Amino acid sequence: MAANLVKNFIFTRITGHAKLIDCDTSHINGIPLFGMIMNVGKGERPMNPLIQEITKKQLRDDIPDFRAGDNVRVHAKIVEGERERIQLFEGVVIKRRGVGISATYTVRKISNGVGVERTFPLHSPRVEKIEVTRHGQVRRAKLYYLRALRGKAARIREKRR
Repeated sequence: MAANLVKNFIFTRITGHAKLIDCDTSHINGIPLFGMIMNVGKGERPMNPLIQEITKKQLRDDIPDFRAGDNVRVHAKIVEGERERIQLFEGVVIKRRGVGISATYTVRKISNGVGVERTFPLHSPRVEKIEVTRHGQVRRAKLYYLRALRGKAARIREKRR
């Protein structure tokens, strides 16, 4: 019975057709395969509860509240051979995307006159900690326009408290 439900679930995910399965019989080890999918638009499919249960243990709870426009200092673990060290990457958050375990953020800084951007997974164990050094006041969620700006034009006003 469970194998048939898994096949049906996989078929549903691949083809994109929403099929309703009796919720009483669609459990494996007490975890529902998926809930009732109704009026789901493109790109809005709910996450499989089985995957949610697995990723819940990997989510970090020590992440500060930050958004695009904020200055952050990221302490990233770098492995070189057998040695492990912490590398600081400080800059402006130009974007945040995703939800849950797949969430990422991109930090931009100017190093020796060259713009450098680095994308970090939000819940990565390779990131030791994230410090918010300054909250910026911006009116956009994605700050790609900063790539074209130089010098003082690329500054972001600090948010008033």
